[in-house]
Amino acid sequence: MRTPRGPFLAAVVSLALLARDTGAADKLHVVATTTDLKALTEAVGGDLVDVDALARGNQNPHDLEVRPSLMVKVRRADLLVLNGLELDQWAEVVIQGANNPKVIPGAPGRVDASQGILVLEVPTARVDRSMGDVHPVGNPHYTLDPGMARAITANILEGLARVAPASRATFERNRTEFLGRLDEAMARWTGLMAPLKGARVVVDHNLWPYFLTRFGLLQASSIEERPGIPPTPGHLTKLIAVMKDEHIKIILAAPWSDQNLAERVAQEAGARVVPMASGVGAVKGADSYLGMIDYNVKAVVQALR
Repeated sequence: MRTPRGPFLAAVVSLALLARDTGAADKLHVVATTTDLKALTEAVGGDLVDVDALARGNQNPHDLEVRPSLMVKVRRADLLVLNGLELDQWAEVVIQGANNPKVIPGAPGRVDASQGILVLEVPTARVDRSMGDVHPVGNPHYTLDPGMARAITANILEGLARVAPASRATFERNRTEFLGRLDEAMARWTGLMAPLKGARVVVDHNLWPYFLTRFGLLQASSIEERPGIPPTPGHLTKLIAVMKDEHIKIILAAPWSDQNLAERVAQEAGARVVPMASGVGAVKGADSYLGMIDYNVKAVVQALR
């Protein structure tokens, strides 16, 4: 058999590239503010979506630097998936700069993934800046609780179906398959964590109330005296004393936090730092949504056993 050459080969290559480009053009271009939402959108959208995230998994999602490259991503988006609860307020600046009417407030191509979830730590008193990064509408780190994935993916499905109604059945089927895998994993995680119910832990930042509540663990204290503000020496002295008195053995730490400070506190208190995945892709081995939760469950179980 002769190998195609010359003009014939060029024509074959051109047709292949055209087919590939046409396939890419058929996909919905979705932008999510975080990697958790990117992963969950991919689970629902499957082969019909091309999803990008504005923040990396190992970044602090509260305070992202707004860059032109982020605006370019949003400018091309058919759908924008936001965390909401004021975690990603910086995205509003990106949206303004992107000048994309599909994703402005009230547009069909805009999804607030927090709609309908049970929000924890909603302040009962007035919040001001002296209190640190306290969120007036409640703690925004709900994606770290796998039990929230059902509501999150329902919100994402509705957004995808608004912009691509003909594909609703496919989105529904993808979501059902994902929730089946989630339910299997949830049974395994619950079994692993059950013996640890009631265990008290310290955190470096108030990321974990949803995760801890889901699995029956308790947050005894935080390295931060006030969210987002470096602790005073007096606070650290009290914290170390509490950890010693109550025999608290672990500090849950996000990859973007002050690891050296966490290690010093742990050493003084006779505890250990447990590196956690604060988002999909935050650490090696947490490259999917189920993988992230699996990583965190196993890290806590190993540390407390």
